[in-house]
Amino acid sequence: MGEFTLVVAAIASGLSAGLFYGWRVSVIPGTAQTSAAAYVETMQRVNVAIINPAFLVVFMGVPVLVGLAAVVQFADDDTTAGTLLAVAVVVYLTTTVATTATRNIPLNDALDAFDLTGASPEDVEAERARYERPWNRWHDVRTVSSVVAFVLVVVAAVVRGG
Repeated sequence: MGEFTLVVAAIASGLSAGLFYGWRVSVIPGTAQTSAAAYVETMQRVNVAIINPAFLVVFMGVPVLVGLAAVVQFADDDTTAGTLLAVAVVVYLTTTVATTATRNIPLNDALDAFDLTGASPEDVEAERARYERPWNRWHDVRTVSSVVAFVLVVVAAVVRGG
């Protein structure tokens, strides 16, 4: 049971970290090169599309699955792996999830409320400026934290297996 929970936790946390990292190194540089109108429209559409079961199960499943793996490791008297996993849960919840909920989602909601069709080019530029830099900064925070959580899960698996 211990190995299985670790594998599932590693897969879920790896998928989450991979999504955030992949976004950072591909979508952000790509959208930085688009017009303000194309950027705003793209982000408005992405903000709607990302809310789907495939994303939500992984994003919200990570703390549950990593937490379960921690409990199993502690039950198996593997306090080193259990502690690493518990720290991974804390990092993911307090930084990845909390940043998403308190920073990125409010920015997304404000952008989604912006009426692109009736806006002047100056208004579109201003909306992009209001959104893009802060959103990217907070995305970087959650990218780092999700990668840290993933690394902690992998280290826990290696320590357990070693």
